[in-house]
Amino acid sequence: MFYWVVKALLAPFLKLFRPWAEGADFVPRTGAAILASNHLSFSDHFFAPLPLPRKVVFLAKSEYFTGRGIKGLFSRAFFSGIGQIPVDRSGGKASERALATGLRVLASGQLLGIYPEGTRTPDGRLFRGKTGVARLALEARVPVIPCAMIGGFEFQPPGKIAPQFSVRPGVKFGKPLDFARYYGMENDGLVLRAVTDEIIYAIMKLSGQEYVDEYAAAHKARKHAEKRAHKHDAGAKSPKGASPDAASAAMTAEAADSAAAIPASGIAGTVPLPGPVNGAAAASAANADADETTAAAKTGEATPG
Repeated sequence: MFYWVVKALLAPFLKLFRPWAEGADFVPRTGAAILASNHLSFSDHFFAPLPLPRKVVFLAKSEYFTGRGIKGLFSRAFFSGIGQIPVDRSGGKASERALATGLRVLASGQLLGIYPEGTRTPDGRLFRGKTGVARLALEARVPVIPCAMIGGFEFQPPGKIAPQFSVRPGVKFGKPLDFARYYGMENDGLVLRAVTDEIIYAIMKLSGQEYVDEYAAAHKARKHAEKRAHKHDAGAKSPKGASPDAASAAMTAEAADSAAAIPASGIAGTVPLPGPVNGAAAASAANADADETTAAAKTGEATPG
């Protein structure tokens, strides 16, 4: 009940941004299913469920529910009100508990929302999916509806709270994906990777995003490490009389100029995603997914970042 009250209160405000939607009829009105979406911005939590006449339950990081004081109380009430339930994303046994929570949601016949990339995109591109979504789909034996958020990255850029009124956020829903041919094979790493890639491929076709064959979290960590190393090197190499900050700024500008001259097709790690269930690609990717085969669903795979 609280979910519908919050949605009714938020809907008039959200419609001021002129959101649009396509393919909402592809989402079943009843029965358990997984809504697998790309993740462009925090606003995805609002605009994805907005055109649907049924509740969408997302698994949210527990930090949203553990705050203290008035702010913590408001945060818990707000995220509960928009259909999110807390999970611990610290890894290990917490990953299995997150998976169990998702399975309980599906067992109760609800619509479970998942971001297969595991976190928000750092640059608007679509990153490699983690296999938690595949394991959930196979264990619960439910269809997966691909969902593509459109314009969200520009609507609410990273680090920005105020939305851009010039951008109309949108959402596209695709035809449900049926993985019945893989039921009973949820412990097979090759199968989990193939199913995940098929889901990501369907999202890519809807969103039109460029695909990057790298996990978004790993990409963020690598970029952060590179930035720190860059600042360290700039400080060490700064000429006598020049401040480290000035040298760092100069080197950053030079690096940006060089990067601008590189065509998108020349950026390392940027490759076209193979078609659905490409056996050779799945077999190659399985080696990189050895750590996923045992846990099969990292906690972040089903939770917003």
